[in-house]
Amino acid sequence: MLRIAKYLKPYIPLILITIALLFLQANADLALPDYLSRIVNNGIQQGGVETAVPEVIRVSEMDKLTLFMTPEDKSLVLGQYSLLNESDSDYQKIIKKFPKAGQQAVYHLQKVDKEMLDKLSPIMGKAFLIVSGIETYQADPSKTPPMGTGMQFDLSKLPPGTDIFEALKKMPAAQLQQITSNIGAGFQKFNDKTINQMAVTAVKTEYIALGADAGQLQTSYILNIGTIMLLLSLLSGTSTILVGLFASRTAAGLARDLRKDTFAKVENFSSTEFDRFSTASLITRTTNDVTQIQSVTIMIMRMVFYAPIIGIGGIIRAIGKSANMWWIIAVAVITLLGLVLIIFSIALPKFKIIQKLIDRLNLVTRENLSGMMVIRAFNKQKFEENRFDRANVDLTNNTLFIARLMAVLMPLMMLIMNGLSLLIIWVGSHQVAQSSMQVGDMMAFLQYAMQIVMAFLMMSFMFIMLPRASVSAGRIADVLETPIEIKDPLQPKQLPSPVRGKVEFRDVSFRYPDAQEEVICNINFTAQPGQTTAIIGSTGSGKSTVINLIPRFFDVTDGGIYVDGIDIRELKQHELRDQIGFIPQKGNLFSGTIESNLRYADEDASDSALEEAIEIAQAKEFIDESPDGLQTEISQGGSNVSGGQKQRLAIARALVKKPPIYIFDDSFSALDFKTDSRLRAALKKKTGESTVIIVTQRVATIMNADQILVFNEGEIVGKGRHSELMKDCETYQEIAYSQLSKEELK
Repeated sequence: MLRIAKYLKPYIPLILITIALLFLQANADLALPDYLSRIVNNGIQQGGVETAVPEVIRVSEMDKLTLFMTPEDKSLVLGQYSLLNESDSDYQKIIKKFPKAGQQAVYHLQKVDKEMLDKLSPIMGKAFLIVSGIETYQADPSKTPPMGTGMQFDLSKLPPGTDIFEALKKMPAAQLQQITSNIGAGFQKFNDKTINQMAVTAVKTEYIALGADAGQLQTSYILNIGTIMLLLSLLSGTSTILVGLFASRTAAGLARDLRKDTFAKVENFSSTEFDRFSTASLITRTTNDVTQIQSVTIMIMRMVFYAPIIGIGGIIRAIGKSANMWWIIAVAVITLLGLVLIIFSIALPKFKIIQKLIDRLNLVTRENLSGMMVIRAFNKQKFEENRFDRANVDLTNNTLFIARLMAVLMPLMMLIMNGLSLLIIWVGSHQVAQSSMQVGDMMAFLQYAMQIVMAFLMMSFMFIMLPRASVSAGRIADVLETPIEIKDPLQPKQLPSPVRGKVEFRDVSFRYPDAQEEVICNINFTAQPGQTTAIIGSTGSGKSTVINLIPRFFDVTDGGIYVDGIDIRELKQHELRDQIGFIPQKGNLFSGTIESNLRYADEDASDSALEEAIEIAQAKEFIDESPDGLQTEISQGGSNVSGGQKQRLAIARALVKKPPIYIFDDSFSALDFKTDSRLRAALKKKTGESTVIIVTQRVATIMNADQILVFNEGEIVGKGRHSELMKDCETYQEIAYSQLSKEELK
């Protein structure tokens, strides 16, 4: 993946925005369990009272609470409260909430931060619990408050009707301090959260005493927290949608750029580079491999960035809810990682070969479709079906193996997750029973554990998907990083204007890459403008190789080829090929219409130019016979026209270009002799000023050529006109007599 990482550079802003949105989404998702915990703990269990530090409290009640505080705690608490009076800015708001607050002396809490609130909460909570216990005893002496053992002061020995708090106020400070210390020892088994939860009942009683509506308090709290949760959910959902949008845009843009550059790279390949990659493999790399990268890019942006945030954040928040249950999450994560590593080690080799199997299937399919006529002619349908079936079964078996692994993985993961839930509930319920954990915190811990496990699952799935994407990225990078053998010069020369089209071969030799012997050796000839140069020879003599060197489909090994006196290696490929009308033996037509195929040579060609080219190429007759004329549809590869029609249309396309150099690579092979003769006669008139190079197997086609080159085993063994070669060249004579009689050759 790193080899194509540079293609992500244009999308860095989108990626950064996506990461920011994922951070926002993760924080919203992590906050939801905490707010759920508040609803359960504070809204349901505590009646909407969140803390043991009351907003308002009667002065008489505060006096009772401060009896059981150390001087330092008493000073700290009273420093945060002030007497309520009508001049206070929030007086009306307090009276509305606590109607009886204006009928008696009341303290109200000043604005304090969370840190101060956390300090006050255990102090006030313990004091409230003690006062509540004493008041419970006063109401029913049979219920002795839990104020410790071994105290010097026994409430049960006081005379009936005695105000206990008045008695405590008259008690010596040292004795009262001793009682407070003994009582404090009884709270050591409770944590601050539990003390706060136990004390809020007393705070709620105080609020009721001041005229507050208990039901309204609870409803308001639950609605407020619920509204926050709803907003967080909307924020998370919006972030998810935007992340999906930006991830899709990035992935689609990356795929588009990769396809574009891969296709552009392949367009610049010479035959040397094409030998390294099969056509089926190049198609797979441009389509399936790019799709794999696109899919994984979306997953990376949506999961890989999100998973660490949610995982780390979930661990921090879960430990904050219950520090002594961390081992449960550790066990679940280790189990999951072990399971994923085992499956990963089994599936990785299969992922690495799946793209090669797709290549093989595409290759067999392409060969069957393009060679269907040959297959039918030799009755090899069954053989080809078996060959396709082998490739198909190999790919199917490999894919099914991976699918079965994934099918096994999901139930096992769900089993681990459900087991984790049960373990958390079992351990958490014991802690709730021991008053060391609240129910809401246990529920929040359970949700955080699920988020943590899901984060690790996301990363695990990515580790499973990345190998295949990495293979695909490597295959695309192999194409993009393939060095081009034929390049434009750094300082190209310009052809003189106007271009005459004189082609010279000077001591040209050529061997194919990795070949031991040269295909052609020491070729020297000149093709003059206004003349026809014909090349003839036996199969494998090097004819096609020679003409493929002129447009630089290959570069010469030794020597040089010159157009109007300039070495073609010193010209830009585009400028060179713009001067050549190349007609291959197999006329390639493109899907579209006859007109679109002709205009492939020149989009701005006039209708009269098209008509002229059609007439010269002897294609007018069959085009006129078609009801749609030039608008007749051409199937892919020209499969709906005959070989001769295809060749004539290819010749017409080259004529529309009107170049100074024409190269015909056995382009008349599918034509009958009559059509061949008429076409060459018309060509002579049309291309009178151009350089015409013809490669052919037919002696009749080149008898009137200005210059005939006879090739044999990569060398020119004869050069001259027909009459001269018939006298001096034995190779030419053999070819001529094998095709025509002596009378026809005169």
